[in-house]
Amino acid sequence: MKKMKKIILPLITGLMLVGCTTDDINNDPNSAYTALPTNLISYSQKAISDHITTPNYNTNVFRLTMQYWNEAIYMQESQYDFASRSVSDQIYSDNYVLILNNLVKAKELINAYVPTATETTWPKIKANQLAIVDIMMVYTFQNLVDTFGNVPYSEALQLGTTKTPKYDDAATIYTSLISRLDADINSLDVATTSSLGTADLYYAGSVAKWKKFGSSVLLKLGVTLADVNPSLAQSTVNKAIGYGVITANADNCLFNYLAASPNFNPLYSNLVVEGRQDFVAGKPIVDYMLASNDARLPKYFQKSEKGDYKGSAIGLSASVQGGVNTLSLPGTYAVTATTPGIILNATEVNFYLAEAAARWGTGNPATLYAAAIAASFEQWGLTAADAAAYLTTKPYDPTNWKKSIGEQAWVALFNQPYSSWSTWRRLDYPQLTPAANAAPASEGKIPVRMVYSTRENSTNGANVSAAATAVGGDKLTTKIFWDKN
Repeated sequence: MKKMKKIILPLITGLMLVGCTTDDINNDPNSAYTALPTNLISYSQKAISDHITTPNYNTNVFRLTMQYWNEAIYMQESQYDFASRSVSDQIYSDNYVLILNNLVKAKELINAYVPTATETTWPKIKANQLAIVDIMMVYTFQNLVDTFGNVPYSEALQLGTTKTPKYDDAATIYTSLISRLDADINSLDVATTSSLGTADLYYAGSVAKWKKFGSSVLLKLGVTLADVNPSLAQSTVNKAIGYGVITANADNCLFNYLAASPNFNPLYSNLVVEGRQDFVAGKPIVDYMLASNDARLPKYFQKSEKGDYKGSAIGLSASVQGGVNTLSLPGTYAVTATTPGIILNATEVNFYLAEAAARWGTGNPATLYAAAIAASFEQWGLTAADAAAYLTTKPYDPTNWKKSIGEQAWVALFNQPYSSWSTWRRLDYPQLTPAANAAPASEGKIPVRMVYSTRENSTNGANVSAAATAVGGDKLTTKIFWDKN
């Protein structure tokens, strides 16, 4: 990781401006496309991690949506008013401009490279690099579909061809992503280096670990389809399990932030560098963890100045609850510059495996449920004994497996709000109550979708309008195609 400064810092100056200056999702005129593909891969990996990790309410509101945190002063996002800060605009910019466009260019540069006569292993190295880049693209597109539904896909990222891409059907995109990912996994040659080395800020070029990561994303795609296309879901899950997925924390896909600016964790940036106390613990998760004597609670949150763990009622400001000092703040992980960003980990994957086992008998669901919880405890620096003690209070219930898995995934995915939001929408557990004083756009419900980007609507209005009609209305309450229950 010591080479990260050499890789990342030169790119940040030239590339971080694009989210503010680009009017559509296909052109990125400020990007330094003369860079090496390895630089673009490194930059995109950081951009992925930053986007899914940041608590910035202009970008990632899902810690609030999942009621892990509540805003202390300005309540708009806790109350589902995402329009006032144009949150969807930033989600589009982060994913299409900062991540996907740079990965497309990395592919172009890899394909354009002409090896020397002595580089006889280049065809296999090239195949590995292209597969790794495409796996990151699939991961990003799934996040976009799970956030909006229909999105630009087949005509997106075609620089110089179209500035008004059509919005593809979300279910069709999923089918394509599964096919792409299957091909990527089979393209990976674990006996051949990727040659990315330290430019690969997730796995340092380990093709074997990339294969596990790709297979785990394939598992996630399959499980997500369980209620809408069970046959494709089951075949995809079986294939992913056969390839081998992440089941131990040693194989987690993490982004290791550094202590120095601008490469520290965005949680630290928002909570420490900016010197603000904008976020406090959410009452639902604090109360749940207190009731089960959860040893992770001191990791997740700090005690209030009164010496207790107290969460904020969702949607209410701290001032009407006795002030910020009476409420718990986020734990030390959130105020530590080097806390890793979590792209995908054993906790999340084991919960998918447990769900698959409960649905289709692909394993022992109770064992996999326990493995997911044990991985979470280990991730937070706790012991196997701590996890075992917790399991005595929250054993797996085969008569209501959705409740068991849904509630425990909600707790365990505390620092993975994107994945938590999707799991909650699919399993309908935990049963959360909408925020007080919820914005009218939410229709008194917890959002199950983000509305389309207003900036994109201004430049690609006809296609956005068609997409809104196709998904059933451009609303926070319109369910994504796979959210059937």
